[in-house]
Amino acid sequence: MREMSLLNLAYVGDAVWELFVRSQLAAEGGACIRVNALHRSAEEMVNAEAQSQIVHKLVDFLSPEERDVVRRGRNVKPGHVFRGPDPIDYRYATGFEALLGYMYLAGKDERLREIMEEAMRLAQQKDGVEEPANG
Repeated sequence: MREMSLLNLAYVGDAVWELFVRSQLAAEGGACIRVNALHRSAEEMVNAEAQSQIVHKLVDFLSPEERDVVRRGRNVKPGHVFRGPDPIDYRYATGFEALLGYMYLAGKDERLREIMEEAMRLAQQKDGVEEPANG
């Protein structure tokens, strides 16, 4: 995976994270939840600002190798001008996505799942208080 572009890893990682978040929200919501509500909930976790916050909270959970992938992904030059999110949030989100893409493509499925489950738990916390799973 070291030879693959970090932006390509982030591209894959973005899809991995979005699918994980959507799958988890759909499973937690059951058959009664509307798609629009699922979409709004997913948008709260699948954006640069949220991913930046997640990766900052996640750092102590990561191994040195995993932190290195985040750091390298964060430092990659995107090749375009930032228009939407804060450039710093965007860079940290890119690092987070690069890590997920790396783990996925390297076949480190068990650790990838651990990281995403912890990231999801952290994303669902509000002001240091975890929200109940069904509520």
